Amino acid sequence: MAQSSKPTRVSDAYTQIKQEIRSARMPPGYQVPEPEIALRLGMSRTPVREALIRLEIEGLVELIPRRGARVLPIQASDMAEIYEILTAMEPEAAAALAGRRPTEAALKPLEEATAEMEAALEARDLDVWAEADDRFHHLLLELHGNRRLMEYIGLLNDQAHRARMVTLRMRHLPEKSTADHRAILEHIRAGDPDAARTAFRQHRQRAAQELLAILENYRLANL
Repeated sequence: MAQSSKPTRVSDAYTQIKQEIRSARMPPGYQVPEPEIALRLGMSRTPVREALIRLEIEGLVELIPRRGARVLPIQASDMAEIYEILTAMEPEAAAALAGRRPTEAALKPLEEATAEMEAALEARDLDVWAEADDRFHHLLLELHGNRRLMEYIGLLNDQAHRARMVTLRMRHLPEKSTADHRAILEHIRAGDPDAARTAFRQHRQRAAQELLAILENYRLANL
């Protein structure tokens, strides 16, 4: 019984720690001993250790012998590479999806995520906005249907979302980003691959420029 439940414990530890990192509740540079993480999660050290190894492979943490785990800092060079890949791949997924003319029923989760972003922007609730933004990207890839693409882009989106949460209140209100998501959705709904591709590419390019400028200003301020 203990053997069969181990994968579940590791998965639970992985999911919980990853969410703490993605949401910036465990911010970049945060260092914590493994026993403290295990106590925090109410688990033994073994599943926590295995979860941390997975997160290290994904580039979210660094394991330091006898000192625990450190959440890796957000590097501008890393984010430039990540956004270059996202800008190349996500717009193609959106274009392919638009070419298939998904039904309104299939598009409903994307519509709900977009509407939630719009409502959160109106309410100035940036945490809810960021969660809906993250869900939009995940749902679009899920609807596209390429499992390997979803897994690979998902790892990169973890990094992008973490950077977004850290810098969320250093930016202007995400009015343009919200409008971008609405435009992407409407182009998909209209079955226009070229417009969906262009809108998504411009969205990612603008987001990358904004994020890299913030990271550079932070670096210069802390020289």
